Amino acid sequence: MAYRKLARVLTGFVAPLACLAVAHPAFAQSARALDVRAAKVIEHWTPERKAAAIPRDLAIDPRGYAYLRGPGNSLIPYGHTVAAEHHGASPNAAPGGDNTPPSVTNMNPAAGTILASDRHNFSATVSDASGVRSVSMSIRQGTGAAQSFAMSQGAGGTWSVSLSGLTNGSWSWSITAKDAARGGGNTTTTAAVPFTVSIGSGGGGGPGTVPNAEWTTGGVVQEAVGRIYFEMPDNRRLTRWAGYVCSGTVAVDGTTNRSIIITAAHCVYDDVNKAFARNVMFIPNQANTSGAGTDRECANDPIGCWVPSIGIVDTNWTTRTFPDNIPWDYAFYVVPDSGAHQAGAGAAVDKLDDAVTAMDVSFSSPSLGVLTHALGYSYSEDPKFMYCADSLSQESAANWWLGNCGLSGGSSGGPWAQPFTNGNGPIVSVNSWGYTGDPGMAGPKLSGTSAGCVFSVAKAAAMGTFPDGQAGVKANCQ
Repeated sequence: MAYRKLARVLTGFVAPLACLAVAHPAFAQSARALDVRAAKVIEHWTPERKAAAIPRDLAIDPRGYAYLRGPGNSLIPYGHTVAAEHHGASPNAAPGGDNTPPSVTNMNPAAGTILASDRHNFSATVSDASGVRSVSMSIRQGTGAAQSFAMSQGAGGTWSVSLSGLTNGSWSWSITAKDAARGGGNTTTTAAVPFTVSIGSGGGGGPGTVPNAEWTTGGVVQEAVGRIYFEMPDNRRLTRWAGYVCSGTVAVDGTTNRSIIITAAHCVYDDVNKAFARNVMFIPNQANTSGAGTDRECANDPIGCWVPSIGIVDTNWTTRTFPDNIPWDYAFYVVPDSGAHQAGAGAAVDKLDDAVTAMDVSFSSPSLGVLTHALGYSYSEDPKFMYCADSLSQESAANWWLGNCGLSGGSSGGPWAQPFTNGNGPIVSVNSWGYTGDPGMAGPKLSGTSAGCVFSVAKAAAMGTFPDGQAGVKANCQ
């Protein structure tokens, strides 16, 4: 799914647990000592383990294969063993004759659609008994000259291409598809599908657009958002684990005995090896540490460290594998009010949502074309807190899209806020995934989905101590 500009290509513990609560200065500041479970997690994250943790950021290549984007923008196959290379579709001709052209359905945008952005991911489902050899699209504004672009194959027979540079007015587009039948194949061309572009103020990479910059304005978001360290298994037997980093935000939850962090599902549950994360640790406002970023000392972070008890994901995330579970890439960590906090340089407050001002989560639909901020912690510029800002558009029925967003690794799970004023605003999505070779960030829709139900489960779920890989709840939300 290459991203193109119209008419051109965009280029074992260190000390006995009994001593920890009194020996470490951070513990002395805390009103209540860490419980045994949380103490083990804090001690687990040595400087070496923190330094070895890599971003858990997901990307999709033009064929629809998923990858973890590792250090140096390396692409690690996720749930498969296919290297991240750009291959065309492989013909799969039927042994007999085929005189039927490909079928084209589910064209997006559909007739009559109004786009509120200068960019859109044009897509359709193309199928044929002999296999599909090639798909292209033609687009024109009004009665102007048509331009054609090749489309790339994704999962589930979906073909797509992302275009930018759309301007206000009436447009139309069509698809030409050719199958892999013998004798040259069969071709079908759809009728032109009309749509309209209507870009409001702040749209299309206009005023206020920021691809990637350090957040220095402060506000509620500065303390509510933090870095999440955790481990995921490297195999189904759960005998090998690797360290990762994501971002998350303390959310207004209206409950007692817990605080709740919103993040991405892929930062909570490994959908390949089918297990919840272990050794999870949340560090809010790490950007203002007096230490060296990924050091071991929670004591030099402004608010210290918290250890969640469980994670909550939609069961649909767990029964599928990315990218087939894209619509459910939202999740929550639950932090107990006592025994989970190693205090930092500031006041010792054990309740996470007392130590920071939480951000509201909105399950109402945000406005297309309106400037939206996405934030998260940087891996490459540790420990900087970064953000991007762009007009909100729609990548698909499941995802919002910020086409100019170029947040660096480690930002997965960080919040999207709209409107965003003085460092605060309702959370409308979280950083989810991007394309392997193109700018832009997708975020799952919280409106009209199971996200509200999953949040409700997080507010009531029982906390405790669980075996590795089982510290969570799969919410059956329809």
